[in-house]
Amino acid sequence: MAELMTLEAEIREQKGSKAARRLRDRKVGKLPAIVYGHGQEPVCISLNAHDFVEALHHGHRIFDVQLPGGRQTLLVKDLQYDHFGKQIIHADLMRVDLSERVTVTVPLELRGTAKGTHEGGIVDQMLDHLEIECGVTEIPEVIVVSIKELGLDQMIHAKDVELPAGAVLKTNPEALICLCHLPKVREAEEAAAPAEGVQEPEVITERKPTEEETETA
Repeated sequence: MAELMTLEAEIREQKGSKAARRLRDRKVGKLPAIVYGHGQEPVCISLNAHDFVEALHHGHRIFDVQLPGGRQTLLVKDLQYDHFGKQIIHADLMRVDLSERVTVTVPLELRGTAKGTHEGGIVDQMLDHLEIECGVTEIPEVIVVSIKELGLDQMIHAKDVELPAGAVLKTNPEALICLCHLPKVREAEEAAAPAEGVQEPEVITERKPTEEETETA
């Protein structure tokens, strides 16, 4: 896990979508967020949008933030994006203790070239994240899934993924992550092709008359 990073926060007195849009204005450069957890009242805050996004890009998931009552350790629990899926417009931050275990969602990264692709197969990824339980200081940035040994018509389920030491899988173990299969067009061609060793029936066409038959007609 990346080292703990400190962020400055301000209490948001004004709430609602209009106030949030004003905060996100480029001239203001703030990101609305909410802090909750540990039996305390939720607190609406604003963060420096640039600093927060840059920290996320460098793998930070836990922050040391100054709030009323002192500094608190906060975990990024959820992020909301705009309708283009590019810009973060809101963050949910959960109070945590560095000694506790939490349930988090971690992105999956497929690595390698599936051996089934050498037989004409393609790999489809059905799931791009896993939910796991682990220590606050042991949250991985990404879970790598090797697909090198994935053959044609084979698949990888959540239960097949090797998790970091101490992590417990919370996603359904039978959830399908990826599979290797023939493209639909090729599947249709192979299904329509005659089986090996089976001769196609001879097509009987009308016999053309011989030259002699034509002359006597």
